[in-house]
Amino acid sequence: MAVQTAESTTESVTGSAAPSVDLGPAAALSCRECGHRVPLGPVFACQECFGPLEIAYDFSDHDTEELRRRIEAGPANIWRYAPLLPVPADVATKPNINPGWTKLVQADNLARELGVTGGLYVKDDSGNPTHSFKDRVVAQALEAARAFGFTTLSCSSTGNLAGAVGAAAARAGLRSCVFIPHDLEQGKVVMAAVYGGELVGIEGNYDDVNRFCSELIGDPAGEGWGFVNVNLRPYYAEGSKTLAYEICEQLGWRLPDQLVVPIASGSQLTKIDKGLRELIELGLVEDRPYKIFGAQAEGCSPVSAAYKAGHDVVRPQKPKTIAKSLAIGNPADGPYVLDIARRTGGAVEDVTDEQIVEAIRLLARTEGIFAETAGGVTVGVTKKLIENGDLDPALTTVVLNTGDGLKTLDAVADTGLTATIRPNLDSFREAGLA
Repeated sequence: MAVQTAESTTESVTGSAAPSVDLGPAAALSCRECGHRVPLGPVFACQECFGPLEIAYDFSDHDTEELRRRIEAGPANIWRYAPLLPVPADVATKPNINPGWTKLVQADNLARELGVTGGLYVKDDSGNPTHSFKDRVVAQALEAARAFGFTTLSCSSTGNLAGAVGAAAARAGLRSCVFIPHDLEQGKVVMAAVYGGELVGIEGNYDDVNRFCSELIGDPAGEGWGFVNVNLRPYYAEGSKTLAYEICEQLGWRLPDQLVVPIASGSQLTKIDKGLRELIELGLVEDRPYKIFGAQAEGCSPVSAAYKAGHDVVRPQKPKTIAKSLAIGNPADGPYVLDIARRTGGAVEDVTDEQIVEAIRLLARTEGIFAETAGGVTVGVTKKLIENGDLDPALTTVVLNTGDGLKTLDAVADTGLTATIRPNLDSFREAGLA
């Protein structure tokens, strides 16, 4: 994993020179397709082949046990892994929302319901500051935005990311302006707007929003703007690796046998795989096989459809599902998700909206975890994978819940009172509650 030291400056997408930056072990940007490397900067596409850029590191000079001790002595957030992330060494001293180190819940009740005997865990990322895993990636992108001198933090979002950007910008004292589909769940709209930034609805779906943001980056009106999931995407995406790091550390520095991960753009799944491979190469966990399964809603399942058809190309779909946080019809990392599922022996599966709602209730009833619709997707897909014989119930399995159910109350809006009684014992008994 050793790479050469990056040059100190690079050209941004608008052609202006970026200042010299210190992003810790990050050494360069490397194209995932052709391997071409460029210096660190606010760029996201390879100039040679237009493939996606990602962070390359220099981990050549490390002592495994010293690194482990440093991590374990670190703060109870993602900055405990600063030696493995594109951030400066003093990152923990700067104003940030400091997400991470969320609970890994041993889900024995859910395991009994599903017939899992090898150990079932829920990585519950609803405990982050804005109650979704997006706080991880935004915290990471914020550090890159600071390094490159951006004054406005922005994004295209299906909801959770908008709230995370608004909160992070408010904490850092930056302006925020975020763009969302105009018909998002009201709870997510309120949570994105409450931080005082600008919230703009776009007539269309997420893919329309994302295209608009890509246009704005190239326009003078977008100068000084750091779009966390566009021109800062290589840095932003690395935040998802911390899920892999935490899961393994919380399991006693051990790889899980199987993981079930939701798919929106697919970036979270690909970076979890990257994080696991880094831990193996650094000697922090034992090298042994693991399987990664992707989970989608049937109403937006382009990656699942490609996997089942045996295709390498993901054909875009028009989303129609209650799982709006996963409703990306043209997922940028879809082909890489297919590669990882096949390489690790996993699979990609989907569930209906009805199965999503059933799974939300199942997780709440068995483990006291109220998941948003994306969590219903992963639990529902886990159940389906077991029933289909794709997921081995005798192996240790980790299922991701990436957000809080309070954000998607509409999905379970018909849940309510068991009974209404008069304030006396006779009425209590008549209702059959005694």
